[in-house]
Amino acid sequence: MKLKKLAVWIPLAMSGAFVSGQTLAAGFALQNQNGAGTGYAYAGAAAVAEDASTIFFNPAGMTYLAEGHHLSGALTALNRSLKFDDGGTNALRVAAPPVPAYPLGGDGGQAGGTAPVPAVFWAMSVSPALRIGVGVSPTFGNVTEWDDDFIGRYQGNYSEIKAINVNPSIAWKVNDQVSLGFGVNMVKFEADLRGMIPVTAALPATVDVENKLSGDDTGYGWNAGAMFQVTPTTRIGLSYRSSIDLKVTGKSENPASSTPAEVEIELPDTASLALSQKIGDRLELLADYTWTGWSSIPSLRVINRNTGAVLTDERLGFKDSHRVGVGAQYQYTDALRLRAGVAYDQSPVRNANDRTVRLPDADRTWLALGLNYKFNKQTSMDVGYAYLIFDEAKIRRQTVLGTTPTAQVVAGKFDTKVHILSVQLNHHF
Repeated sequence: MKLKKLAVWIPLAMSGAFVSGQTLAAGFALQNQNGAGTGYAYAGAAAVAEDASTIFFNPAGMTYLAEGHHLSGALTALNRSLKFDDGGTNALRVAAPPVPAYPLGGDGGQAGGTAPVPAVFWAMSVSPALRIGVGVSPTFGNVTEWDDDFIGRYQGNYSEIKAINVNPSIAWKVNDQVSLGFGVNMVKFEADLRGMIPVTAALPATVDVENKLSGDDTGYGWNAGAMFQVTPTTRIGLSYRSSIDLKVTGKSENPASSTPAEVEIELPDTASLALSQKIGDRLELLADYTWTGWSSIPSLRVINRNTGAVLTDERLGFKDSHRVGVGAQYQYTDALRLRAGVAYDQSPVRNANDRTVRLPDADRTWLALGLNYKFNKQTSMDVGYAYLIFDEAKIRRQTVLGTTPTAQVVAGKFDTKVHILSVQLNHHF
């Protein structure tokens, strides 16, 4: 591929690199930044430097790639089944009897679905010790869509969050033992949150109208990494991604009104310690510990941009969380590498009072298998599959209309199942 063609291909890939997907890492972060890592549950990702996607996990890893250009393009299909099982939700009342309560509603149907998540990375050598590159991938995303008559519709019936990250990076090989990397992150963030509002004047008729809160912003941050080749067979990776401050501006609208609105959000920072340990010529063991500062988002406080009045203040109660993973790669033949991994991903939501119908998050365990196949010296393909096992996710959350608490409590539990299938193509020239 000529450089002229590359200069055209990269912006095209960047322009269409994100399609809204289901959230799979804890909170609403997206773990699937490449296709290869799916096969080992992203265990030790900050110490693995096999293709250009190392730009995201640890930019220092670019110095471990052969000189020349490296392209990696991945497509991940995320399938999430999300259902609600009621456990005693009471009907909403806006006035005391004899004014009737609003209809309780149903279980919401299937709130999950299938979504594609693409990612693309390019790295090149400037000199034997210096590398540059750029990655484009979704870093945060979530879609949850309940039926309009969902029992929890007054807390939310549709939620979509999406973010695309552009990550130009540089890496320098200090010596044979130490490599350093640095990147800049530009995040385009969009949100669309909807819920039903009861029309009090319509009682005893059953009338709900939808309120939509939408907005967007672009924020900036940075990431840095280091790799240490402790011995010829042992590599340690350290990686950090900064938090990103956003002022999401848009409007809150329903059939009766449209109000300019804004909400300040600090996307969390992350830090990872990873290990790659080779045993013999064919086996590589991987492990990592990753921390995420989810406490940066305690609530979603929506402000009227004209008056400064609080429109809504949706408590999230997020706590900092961690992720641990172990995996392995085995070079079965010169062309075929087999992979497997397991990981435990802690949710930032700790209790039923904080859990929301918008983000019914819970701790999860990853079970993963994958492979890499080399077609020739320049081109290879990664395939990975993961099944995510979610812990029981109970909810017991009070409904608030605007800033007014009501007597309704949504109670029950969520049943979540996730399948992930990833394919990645790598080319070196």
